[in-house]
Amino acid sequence: MTSAVQETPRPLAPKIFRWDTALQWAVVIITFVLVIFPAWPIVYQSFMDKPLYEKDTAFTFGNYTHILSDPHFWHVLIYTLAFAVMSTIIAGFIGIALAIFINRTNMPLREFFSNLVTIPYYVSPLVLAFAWIEMYGPQGFGTIVIRALRIPTWQLYSFWGIVVVAAMYYVPYTFLYASSSLALADAQLESAARIGGASPFRTILTITVPLLRPAIIYSALLTLVSALELLSIPLLLGNSVGIETLSTYLYTIGMVGVNKDQGAVAAVALLVVILVTGMVYLQGKLTSMERRFVTVGGKATRPKLLDLGGWKGVVAFFIGLYVLLGIILPLACVVLDSFVSFLSPFMNPLKILTLNNYRGIFDTPAYREAVVNSINISIFAAAIGILFMAIAALTAYRSSFKGREAVKYMALYPRAFPGIIVSIGFLWAFVLLPGIGSLRNTIIAISIAFIMRYLPLGFSAISPAVLQVSDELDRAGRVAGATWMQTIRHILLPILRPAILSGYILLAISFLKEYSTALFLVSKGSNVIGTTMLELWKQGGAEPVAALSTIQMAITAALIIASRKLLGVKLHE
Repeated sequence: MTSAVQETPRPLAPKIFRWDTALQWAVVIITFVLVIFPAWPIVYQSFMDKPLYEKDTAFTFGNYTHILSDPHFWHVLIYTLAFAVMSTIIAGFIGIALAIFINRTNMPLREFFSNLVTIPYYVSPLVLAFAWIEMYGPQGFGTIVIRALRIPTWQLYSFWGIVVVAAMYYVPYTFLYASSSLALADAQLESAARIGGASPFRTILTITVPLLRPAIIYSALLTLVSALELLSIPLLLGNSVGIETLSTYLYTIGMVGVNKDQGAVAAVALLVVILVTGMVYLQGKLTSMERRFVTVGGKATRPKLLDLGGWKGVVAFFIGLYVLLGIILPLACVVLDSFVSFLSPFMNPLKILTLNNYRGIFDTPAYREAVVNSINISIFAAAIGILFMAIAALTAYRSSFKGREAVKYMALYPRAFPGIIVSIGFLWAFVLLPGIGSLRNTIIAISIAFIMRYLPLGFSAISPAVLQVSDELDRAGRVAGATWMQTIRHILLPILRPAILSGYILLAISFLKEYSTALFLVSKGSNVIGTTMLELWKQGGAEPVAALSTIQMAITAALIIASRKLLGVKLHE
């Protein structure tokens, strides 16, 4: 007779700490904190009757009733929407035309023009606005020449002046998206239209433009969102004649005004975030239908350029005129102004050349520190930012982590936060949270704010490359016994190196020209080039502003050239 042997139950094995999960949770937490950190003080302040740092605050809806019942606010809102819509329409029309003529026709000097029309993308809007003032302002170099020739001039300090300069800044957005879309579109459709007897211009209107609809929608909404939050161009061109947009309105009541109404600032800021959030949501919905316009087949075809015939010289002339008058001459005017004591078409600049403007910059500790701070933020903060953004993209798209969908959403949501609102939110957060107030006006605070502001840019720069890498490599690494972190480190990161380098250069350039995110965070010793330029401009120092603008453009050019020559980075792709 056998007796049943009763086995003693084995104790449960202790859970093993996994560095993979720890890193993924860290990505989620840091992304969440970056987004929430500047947001919660704004929401909270908008419902308080006193500034947050005062005692005995009480809950109220008064800030919203005050703003929404103010006719001036509605005037500013309508003006902002009109400005954003008109800038988007003009920038879209010019950008699409440039993309089609440069990429799809036999117009001469196509490669030359392709590089020139993207220059405003790499230039700060603050510099572009100043360049147009120097060239086409009431006392601008070009205006004086035109006036001397007895040709009617226009008023740059006006609604249409602001619209035109803003459109010039946003043209590269549409051009780059449309160019990328044209590179993927099947050129056989255009060839078929030409064989059917359609003229080049009719082919462009009936075949090429409809195929660009996804790029048009995406770039138009991107431009519209960007124009809604634009500060520098409306500030420099509209402030002196009483023209306000939402960004300049926030700047005035939050920074310039004598009696600053923090509740009104928070209420307006939150309304702007809600408005931009709706635009970003609409952008996602509309572009989700872009697969209906895919024409790329399995067989590669080399696009046959449309023959413009006798019109190709005319088209090249007008594009050259656009580049010369809209980009080259204004920026050259800034550079020339930085090397003279006074810029005038009636004086030979070679006789008044001087380096005093640059000596004034580098001999003044505050100005010199601003240049050094901008360079340090561009180099080091961009490096930290792109590394985090790459890990965030890998967590979102190449892991089984349960919170990966949240990472995708949170990494892209900062698009809804204009730079000036990020600056206000960070300022209040640093003031309110105990233990971190000492960081408020430091380079560290500005760097964190910049990383949060441009989190969508870096994440979007890395994500397409991550999606293009086959997941078979991940499985091969796991079969060989590698953890998720080891797979990332030894397999995916080396493959993603070109995308990471491109994203790094884009972040570095964006950090270098950024200013609105730093407006409320700078103090003595922590200024950057953009905020220093604004201060000098308010003091009436045109030549020092020109010198700082030239320095900023020179550093940007050096970054682009070094990235192409030494690292092989192609920013347009």
